[in-house]
Amino acid sequence: MTSSSRGRDRVQRLDADRMAEAVHAGTGIRLTVEGPCPGGQVGAAYVRWPDGHRSVLKWRAHTELAALRAGPLAVSETLRADGFPAPATELAVQAGHAVVTVQELLPGTPVERLDREGLDQALALNESLAGRLAHRTDIPALALHLREDGPGYCLHGPLRDHSPRTAALERRIAAIGAAHPDRLDGTDAVHLDFHPGNMLAVDGRITGIIDWDGAARGDRRFDLVTLRFGLFHGEQTEPDTVARLDAVLDTVPPDVLLPSWAHMSLRMTDWAIRHFAPAEVDQWLDLAERRLP
Repeated sequence: MTSSSRGRDRVQRLDADRMAEAVHAGTGIRLTVEGPCPGGQVGAAYVRWPDGHRSVLKWRAHTELAALRAGPLAVSETLRADGFPAPATELAVQAGHAVVTVQELLPGTPVERLDREGLDQALALNESLAGRLAHRTDIPALALHLREDGPGYCLHGPLRDHSPRTAALERRIAAIGAAHPDRLDGTDAVHLDFHPGNMLAVDGRITGIIDWDGAARGDRRFDLVTLRFGLFHGEQTEPDTVARLDAVLDTVPPDVLLPSWAHMSLRMTDWAIRHFAPAEVDQWLDLAERRLP
Protein backbone atom coordinates (compact mmCIF):
# COMPACT_ATOMS: atom_id res chain seq x y z
CA MET A 1 0.00 0.00 0.00
CA THR A 2 1.39 3.38 -0.96
CA SER A 3 1.42 6.35 1.34
CA SER A 4 -0.75 8.22 -1.16
CA SER A 5 -3.58 5.68 -0.92
CA ARG A 6 -3.74 5.35 2.84
CA GLY A 7 -5.62 8.23 4.38
CA ARG A 8 -5.54 10.59 1.40
CA ASP A 9 -8.62 12.67 0.81
CA ARG A 10 -10.19 11.52 4.06
CA VAL A 11 -13.72 12.84 4.33
CA GLN A 12 -14.14 15.55 6.97
CA ARG A 13 -16.57 14.91 9.78
CA LEU A 14 -19.23 17.40 10.74
CA ASP A 15 -18.19 20.30 12.95
CA ALA A 16 -21.69 20.95 14.33
CA ASP A 17 -20.87 24.11 16.25
CA ARG A 18 -19.23 25.73 13.23
CA MET A 19 -22.13 24.75 10.96
CA ALA A 20 -24.66 26.10 13.46
CA GLU A 21 -22.78 29.39 13.33
CA ALA A 22 -22.97 29.29 9.53
CA VAL A 23 -26.75 28.83 9.80
CA HIS A 24 -26.95 31.81 12.13
CA ALA A 25 -24.83 33.94 9.82
CA GLY A 26 -26.94 33.05 6.81
CA THR A 27 -30.42 33.15 8.32
CA GLY A 28 -30.26 34.84 11.73
CA ILE A 29 -31.62 31.66 13.33
CA ARG A 30 -29.73 30.53 16.41
CA LEU A 31 -29.69 26.74 16.77
CA THR A 32 -28.40 25.12 19.96
CA VAL A 33 -26.25 22.05 19.34
CA GLU A 34 -27.17 19.27 21.77
CA GLY A 35 -24.74 16.58 20.65
CA PRO A 36 -23.92 14.10 17.92
CA CYS A 37 -26.42 11.62 16.48
CA PRO A 38 -25.33 7.98 16.73
CA GLY A 39 -23.79 6.20 13.73
CA GLY A 40 -22.83 7.55 10.33
CA GLN A 41 -19.41 8.17 8.82
CA VAL A 42 -19.64 11.93 8.26
CA GLY A 43 -21.84 12.82 11.18
CA ALA A 44 -25.08 14.52 12.16
CA ALA A 45 -26.05 16.41 15.30
CA TYR A 46 -29.18 17.05 17.31
CA VAL A 47 -30.08 20.73 17.48
CA ARG A 48 -32.79 22.73 19.21
CA TRP A 49 -34.61 25.67 17.63
CA PRO A 50 -35.44 28.89 19.51
CA ASP A 51 -39.05 27.64 19.85
CA GLY A 52 -37.82 24.48 21.58
CA HIS A 53 -38.41 21.81 18.95
CA ARG A 54 -35.56 19.49 18.06
CA SER A 55 -34.14 18.65 14.63
CA VAL A 56 -31.12 17.04 13.00
CA LEU A 57 -28.31 19.15 11.53
CA LYS A 58 -26.23 17.70 8.69
CA TRP A 59 -23.82 18.94 6.08
CA ARG A 60 -22.76 17.88 2.60
CA ALA A 61 -19.33 19.04 1.49
CA HIS A 62 -18.50 20.32 -2.01
CA THR A 63 -22.16 20.78 -2.88
CA GLU A 64 -24.18 23.61 -4.36
CA LEU A 65 -27.55 24.30 -2.75
CA ALA A 66 -29.25 24.58 -6.14
CA ALA A 67 -28.03 21.09 -7.11
CA LEU A 68 -29.19 19.65 -3.79
CA ARG A 69 -32.62 21.21 -4.21
CA ALA A 70 -32.92 19.91 -7.79
CA GLY A 71 -31.88 16.38 -6.86
CA PRO A 72 -31.93 14.78 -3.40
CA LEU A 73 -34.24 17.31 -1.74
CA ALA A 74 -36.65 17.09 -4.68
CA VAL A 75 -36.74 13.31 -4.30
CA SER A 76 -37.46 13.31 -0.57
CA GLU A 77 -40.06 16.07 -0.78
CA THR A 78 -41.84 14.31 -3.66
CA LEU A 79 -41.98 11.13 -1.61
CA ARG A 80 -43.20 12.96 1.49
CA ALA A 81 -46.03 14.47 -0.51
CA ASP A 82 -47.09 10.91 -1.37
CA GLY A 83 -46.98 9.77 2.26
CA PHE A 84 -43.57 8.08 2.32
CA PRO A 85 -41.88 8.31 5.77
CA ALA A 86 -38.99 10.61 4.86
CA PRO A 87 -38.03 13.61 7.02
CA ALA A 88 -38.93 17.15 6.01
CA THR A 89 -36.07 19.54 5.27
CA GLU A 90 -36.73 22.51 7.50
CA LEU A 91 -33.75 24.60 6.45
CA ALA A 92 -30.96 24.48 3.86
CA VAL A 93 -28.09 26.98 3.77
CA GLN A 94 -24.99 27.34 1.62
CA ALA A 95 -21.91 27.52 3.85
CA GLY A 96 -18.83 27.98 1.70
CA HIS A 97 -18.30 24.85 -0.36
CA ALA A 98 -20.85 22.90 1.70
CA VAL A 99 -24.59 22.84 2.24
CA VAL A 100 -25.97 22.67 5.78
CA THR A 101 -29.42 21.12 6.18
CA VAL A 102 -31.69 20.98 9.19
CA GLN A 103 -34.13 18.11 8.99
CA GLU A 104 -37.17 16.91 10.86
CA LEU A 105 -36.41 14.56 13.77
CA LEU A 106 -38.49 11.47 13.05
CA PRO A 107 -39.60 9.06 15.79
CA GLY A 108 -37.71 5.82 16.29
CA THR A 109 -34.17 4.56 16.68
CA PRO A 110 -31.82 3.10 14.03
CA VAL A 111 -32.35 -0.60 13.32
CA GLU A 112 -29.55 -2.60 14.92
CA ARG A 113 -30.58 -6.07 13.77
CA LEU A 114 -32.49 -6.63 10.55
CA ASP A 115 -34.42 -9.86 11.06
CA ARG A 116 -36.80 -11.57 8.65
CA GLU A 117 -39.71 -9.34 9.61
CA GLY A 118 -37.54 -6.24 9.25
CA LEU A 119 -36.35 -7.39 5.83
CA ASP A 120 -39.97 -7.87 4.76
CA GLN A 121 -40.68 -4.28 5.74
CA ALA A 122 -37.55 -3.00 3.99
CA LEU A 123 -38.44 -4.86 0.80
CA ALA A 124 -41.98 -3.48 0.91
CA LEU A 125 -40.68 0.07 1.35
CA ASN A 126 -38.28 -0.44 -1.53
CA GLU A 127 -41.05 -1.77 -3.75
CA SER A 128 -43.16 1.27 -2.91
CA LEU A 129 -40.51 3.48 -4.56
CA ALA A 130 -41.31 2.03 -7.99
CA GLY A 131 -42.47 4.65 -10.48
CA ARG A 132 -42.61 7.43 -7.86
CA LEU A 133 -40.60 9.81 -10.08
CA ALA A 134 -42.21 9.04 -13.42
CA HIS A 135 -43.43 12.64 -13.56
CA ARG A 136 -40.13 14.12 -12.35
CA THR A 137 -37.85 13.76 -15.34
CA ASP A 138 -36.21 17.01 -14.19
CA ILE A 139 -34.55 15.10 -11.33
CA PRO A 140 -31.15 13.73 -12.44
CA ALA A 141 -30.74 9.99 -12.90
CA LEU A 142 -28.38 8.11 -10.59
CA ALA A 143 -24.70 8.58 -11.54
CA LEU A 144 -22.66 5.37 -11.18
CA HIS A 145 -19.08 6.78 -11.37
CA LEU A 146 -17.73 3.53 -12.79
CA ARG A 147 -15.28 5.24 -15.16
CA GLU A 148 -14.55 8.52 -13.40
CA ASP A 149 -14.39 9.66 -9.76
CA GLY A 150 -17.49 10.66 -7.88
CA PRO A 151 -17.74 13.86 -5.80
CA GLY A 152 -15.64 12.83 -2.80
CA TYR A 153 -16.56 9.15 -2.96
CA CYS A 154 -16.23 6.34 -5.53
CA LEU A 155 -12.61 7.39 -6.13
CA HIS A 156 -10.70 5.11 -8.50
CA GLY A 157 -7.15 6.18 -7.57
CA PRO A 158 -7.09 4.57 -4.12
CA LEU A 159 -8.00 1.20 -5.65
CA ARG A 160 -5.33 1.52 -8.33
CA ASP A 161 -2.67 2.38 -5.73
CA HIS A 162 -3.56 0.20 -2.75
CA SER A 163 -2.68 -3.34 -3.86
CA PRO A 164 -2.64 -5.63 -6.92
CA ARG A 165 -5.98 -7.06 -5.81
CA THR A 166 -7.72 -3.68 -5.52
CA ALA A 167 -6.15 -2.57 -8.80
CA ALA A 168 -7.60 -5.66 -10.47
CA LEU A 169 -11.00 -4.83 -8.98
CA GLU A 170 -10.79 -1.28 -10.34
CA ARG A 171 -10.05 -2.61 -13.83
CA ARG A 172 -13.11 -4.85 -13.65
CA ILE A 173 -15.27 -1.95 -12.45
CA ALA A 174 -14.02 0.29 -15.27
CA ALA A 175 -14.74 -2.46 -17.81
CA ILE A 176 -18.31 -2.76 -16.52
CA GLY A 177 -18.59 1.02 -16.75
CA ALA A 178 -17.45 0.92 -20.37
CA ALA A 179 -20.20 -1.60 -21.15
CA HIS A 180 -23.03 0.26 -19.41
CA PRO A 181 -24.46 3.81 -19.41
CA ASP A 182 -22.95 6.33 -17.01
CA ARG A 183 -26.30 6.68 -15.25
CA LEU A 184 -28.80 4.11 -14.01
CA ASP A 185 -31.95 5.54 -15.51
CA GLY A 186 -35.52 4.76 -14.54
CA THR A 187 -38.66 6.20 -12.99
CA ASP A 188 -38.15 5.00 -9.43
CA ALA A 189 -36.90 6.92 -6.41
CA VAL A 190 -33.47 5.70 -5.29
CA HIS A 191 -32.23 6.40 -1.76
CA LEU A 192 -28.55 5.52 -2.47
CA ASP A 193 -27.72 4.65 1.18
CA PHE A 194 -30.50 2.19 2.04
CA HIS A 195 -29.14 0.22 5.01
CA PRO A 196 -30.36 -0.54 8.57
CA GLY A 197 -28.58 2.45 10.09
CA ASN A 198 -30.80 4.72 8.02
CA MET A 199 -33.99 2.90 9.00
CA LEU A 200 -35.79 4.11 12.12
CA ALA A 201 -38.03 1.72 14.02
CA VAL A 202 -40.45 1.76 16.94
CA ASP A 203 -41.27 -1.63 18.56
CA GLY A 204 -39.95 -3.52 15.54
CA ARG A 205 -41.86 -1.46 12.98
CA ILE A 206 -39.90 0.69 10.53
CA THR A 207 -41.28 4.21 10.94
CA GLY A 208 -38.94 6.26 8.78
CA ILE A 209 -36.06 6.28 6.31
CA ILE A 210 -33.47 9.02 6.84
CA ASP A 211 -30.34 10.37 5.09
CA TRP A 212 -31.58 11.12 1.56
CA ASP A 213 -28.53 13.25 0.75
CA GLY A 214 -27.61 11.21 -2.34
CA ALA A 215 -31.11 10.40 -3.57
CA ALA A 216 -31.79 10.34 -7.30
CA ARG A 217 -34.10 9.04 -9.98
CA GLY A 218 -33.32 5.54 -11.27
CA ASP A 219 -34.05 1.88 -10.54
CA ARG A 220 -35.15 1.11 -6.98
CA ARG A 221 -33.36 -2.25 -7.07
CA PHE A 222 -30.07 -0.39 -6.77
CA ASP A 223 -31.04 0.12 -3.12
CA LEU A 224 -31.32 -3.65 -2.62
CA VAL A 225 -27.64 -3.94 -3.59
CA THR A 226 -26.87 -1.14 -1.11
CA LEU A 227 -28.80 -3.05 1.53
CA ARG A 228 -26.78 -6.21 0.82
CA PHE A 229 -23.53 -4.31 1.36
CA GLY A 230 -25.06 -2.75 4.48
CA LEU A 231 -25.80 -6.17 5.92
CA PHE A 232 -22.27 -7.39 5.26
CA HIS A 233 -20.85 -5.67 8.31
CA GLY A 234 -23.85 -6.37 10.49
CA GLU A 235 -22.37 -9.13 12.60
CA GLN A 236 -25.72 -9.69 14.30
CA THR A 237 -27.61 -10.07 11.02
CA GLU A 238 -29.27 -13.46 10.82
CA PRO A 239 -27.82 -15.69 8.07
CA ASP A 240 -31.35 -16.45 6.88
CA THR A 241 -31.95 -12.73 6.31
CA VAL A 242 -28.82 -12.42 4.16
CA ALA A 243 -29.66 -15.58 2.21
CA ARG A 244 -33.16 -14.32 1.53
CA LEU A 245 -31.89 -10.99 0.26
CA ASP A 246 -29.35 -12.80 -1.94
CA ALA A 247 -32.23 -14.78 -3.44
CA VAL A 248 -34.04 -11.53 -4.22
CA LEU A 249 -30.91 -10.13 -5.88
CA ASP A 250 -30.70 -13.26 -8.04
CA THR A 251 -33.92 -12.09 -9.72
CA VAL A 252 -32.60 -8.61 -10.60
CA PRO A 253 -31.76 -8.26 -14.32
CA PRO A 254 -28.00 -8.25 -15.02
CA ASP A 255 -28.13 -4.82 -16.67
CA VAL A 256 -29.25 -3.42 -13.31
CA LEU A 257 -27.48 -5.75 -10.89
CA LEU A 258 -24.00 -5.69 -12.43
CA PRO A 259 -23.45 -1.90 -12.62
CA SER A 260 -25.12 -1.46 -9.22
CA TRP A 261 -22.84 -4.07 -7.66
CA ALA A 262 -19.81 -2.50 -9.35
CA HIS A 263 -20.76 0.92 -7.94
CA MET A 264 -21.09 -0.38 -4.39
CA SER A 265 -17.87 -2.38 -4.72
CA LEU A 266 -16.02 0.77 -5.77
CA ARG A 267 -17.70 2.92 -3.16
CA MET A 268 -17.09 0.68 -0.17
CA THR A 269 -13.59 -0.45 -1.12
CA ASP A 270 -12.47 3.13 -1.78
CA TRP A 271 -13.95 4.25 1.54
CA ALA A 272 -12.27 1.41 3.43
CA ILE A 273 -8.86 2.15 1.86
CA ARG A 274 -9.07 5.80 2.89
CA HIS A 275 -10.57 5.37 6.35
CA PHE A 276 -10.07 1.87 7.75
CA ALA A 277 -7.48 -0.83 8.34
CA PRO A 278 -6.20 -3.08 5.51
CA ALA A 279 -8.03 -6.12 6.93
CA GLU A 280 -11.34 -4.34 6.41
CA VAL A 281 -10.39 -3.57 2.82
CA ASP A 282 -9.96 -7.31 2.24
CA GLN A 283 -13.41 -7.98 3.68
CA TRP A 284 -15.03 -5.60 1.21
CA LEU A 285 -13.04 -7.20 -1.60
CA ASP A 286 -14.35 -10.61 -0.59
CA LEU A 287 -17.92 -9.33 -0.93
CA ALA A 288 -17.26 -7.36 -4.14
CA GLU A 289 -15.79 -10.36 -5.92
CA ARG A 290 -18.82 -12.56 -5.29
CA ARG A 291 -20.85 -11.07 -8.13
CA LEU A 292 -18.33 -9.37 -10.39
CA PRO A 293 -17.29 -11.43 -13.43
